[in-house]
Amino acid sequence: MKLTHLLVSMLVGLVLLATACSPQAPATAAAPPTTMPTAVVPVTGGTIVKLGQDASLGSFLVDEKGMTLYLFTKDTPNTSNCYDKCATAWPPLLTTGKAVSGDGIDASKLGTTTRKDGSVQVTYNSWPLYYFAKDKAAGDVTGQDVGSVWFVVSPAGEKIESAAQATEPAATEPATAAATSASAAAGAAMVNLGKDDKLGSFLVDDKGMSLYLFTKDTPNTSVCYDKCAAAWPPLLTTGAPVAGQGVDTSKFGTTTRQDGSMQVTYNGWPLYYFAKDKAPGDVTGQGVGDVWFVVSAAGEQINP
Repeated sequence: MKLTHLLVSMLVGLVLLATACSPQAPATAAAPPTTMPTAVVPVTGGTIVKLGQDASLGSFLVDEKGMTLYLFTKDTPNTSNCYDKCATAWPPLLTTGKAVSGDGIDASKLGTTTRKDGSVQVTYNSWPLYYFAKDKAAGDVTGQDVGSVWFVVSPAGEKIESAAQATEPAATEPATAAATSASAAAGAAMVNLGKDDKLGSFLVDDKGMSLYLFTKDTPNTSVCYDKCAAAWPPLLTTGAPVAGQGVDTSKFGTTTRQDGSMQVTYNGWPLYYFAKDKAPGDVTGQGVGDVWFVVSAAGEQINP
């Protein structure tokens, strides 16, 4: 009996051991979710145009952040003529939907025009709208009157002239010495002759600040921009330059810079100041880099 009982116990043990070591049935896989997460769709919308305010200019168009908007008088209705370097200095106001009017804005005057690259630019009263790259904060209007072709925009969709511009009568005759003050007030640059014991006579502005030429320029074309122009600011004008005594009027001209402003030229040379000149008669820019020189009455570099 004891032997039989022992055999039975051994058989039961072997069965239990075999059961424990046998492979388990695979677990049932979790069912996949019945729906997939929805993709995020970028939200697009119309650019907002509203009104800003300036003590001297009154109400004018700005974007939703208060950055000033401008028109370019060389554009034609609903067509931008500002591309490449111009568009770098004057970025267009773009939109991805119908432009939205803020308080004081006439919604019927808002429109769009398609640019060469396919982007959509906002228009107001058929004027394409732009920013100015030198405006850094809301309310800045540093682009106003630049080159006499860039202006902030009124709620009526017209250019807003500065108070001085709006009240100045248009010149009807070429400026002469007798008309110098009136021409200067109208924004025309005046060029006179200054004198230095070593350099002799050379071109200066109406305040006696020295004027320079840059030998890397080509006739009637400036190549001085960005950091160069910060060190050597161009002599700008908003009218025909005025010749002082001893200056040859026939040698005057202008060249349009990348930002649309007009720079005075003399004998084909664009004229510049030097930022380190602090007072009339200073000529600290003379000979700098062997490419900057004061300018003779004949329109040549003075290099004694």
